[in-house]
Amino acid sequence: MGKFFLETYGCQMNVAESFSVERELTNLGWQQAESETEADLVILNTCAVRNSAEQRIHGRIGYYQHLKQSKPLSLVVMGCMTERMNSSLRKSFPAVDMLVGTFGKRDFLNFVSRTEDLRKGLKDFFGEEVYEFLSAEVSPGGFSAYVPIMHGCNNFCTYCIVPYVRGREISRKEDEILEEVRRLDARGVREITLIGQNVNSYRGDKGADFPALLQKLEDGMESIHWIRFMSSHPKDLSDRLINVIAQSDRMCSHIHLPVQHGSNPVLSRMNRGYTREYYLSLVEKLRKAVPGCSLSTDLLVGFPGEGDEDFTATLELLDRVRFDDAFTYKYNSREGTAAASYEDQVPEQKKNERLSMLIDFQRKITEDNKKKRIGKTVKVLVEGVSKKNPHELLGRTERNEMVVFPAAGINIGDFIEVRLDALAGVTFRATRQF
Repeated sequence: MGKFFLETYGCQMNVAESFSVERELTNLGWQQAESETEADLVILNTCAVRNSAEQRIHGRIGYYQHLKQSKPLSLVVMGCMTERMNSSLRKSFPAVDMLVGTFGKRDFLNFVSRTEDLRKGLKDFFGEEVYEFLSAEVSPGGFSAYVPIMHGCNNFCTYCIVPYVRGREISRKEDEILEEVRRLDARGVREITLIGQNVNSYRGDKGADFPALLQKLEDGMESIHWIRFMSSHPKDLSDRLINVIAQSDRMCSHIHLPVQHGSNPVLSRMNRGYTREYYLSLVEKLRKAVPGCSLSTDLLVGFPGEGDEDFTATLELLDRVRFDDAFTYKYNSREGTAAASYEDQVPEQKKNERLSMLIDFQRKITEDNKKKRIGKTVKVLVEGVSKKNPHELLGRTERNEMVVFPAAGINIGDFIEVRLDALAGVTFRATRQF
């Protein structure tokens, strides 16, 4: 059929969908190219959540436009950015041959199963709003897998484009999830991550909510030892879910819980559905029920109307919670969202200043937290060979900490005990314990 090359931008859902598209193309007879210069078919699986992601993709399309002058290939732009911009994307970038929206992946795969169709010129795939869950897939030699359990979002945070490009929440059928996890377990997968735009709002076709689904995943697995999930919305993190995590033998003690901001007025304008006080109460419950759990979060600065006192409230929240890690970003207006029409936009220079301060503030907290971990003995899942040293391996703890250690006598996919000896940047250096 030819060779394909796929680039992925954005969230874990995009990563999971790309793995599935790669597998289905391979099943159709396509070969995966080692580089874009070998490919007959190039696919960019895109993100529309932030302007910075779209700008990177614009640059890549420009690169492929130049490459097409010396090499014949079909260029496909897929996913959320395509759904947002629709056919105007091709007007801006004539080099694009095919557009595949969020709900058009199956039609696209059916199309490329017939190589003669690729020569018929431009084609668009914008399906109806009926999302098809593509099965989870494990990268070659890998021991971890993303398992999609739901898709879309009903929250309509005023800054977020996701409900408009991903649609409303759809929960995957319970039996389909359980069967997929059993299949992954039989293949020797050691760790799964349940993913969705808001996993803890899951409602299965048989009535199971997210805590009930997690309980059903506890039984009958032999190879899978660790279960993670992301992302979760604070307003849906119930006491039942906290109790399930606390009582589970497989749930990792790491929770990603996006707070977005520390100011109640800003949280209200964001339409987040909770207050600062409510969020802090969740943190207290989690740390009481799951001692030693690690917490990470998302933080947004420069939202319209954010004053100095609002930004200070965010810094105070960080100082109080002491997150182990945080994904920080500045507000970018997304056309079609409510906040795009707000008049009290924060100047770009002020946004950049606050973001820099926020990053520095959180970096010190992260470093302090990690230094307190030195000397601890922890379990690690070995994920691969270190990029910096072929004689070292890279692993991850259940708290989502990255660790490197000597490779002698250890295989990828093993669970081992290591002692955290030192910190190099954000990665621990460790030695194996017997």
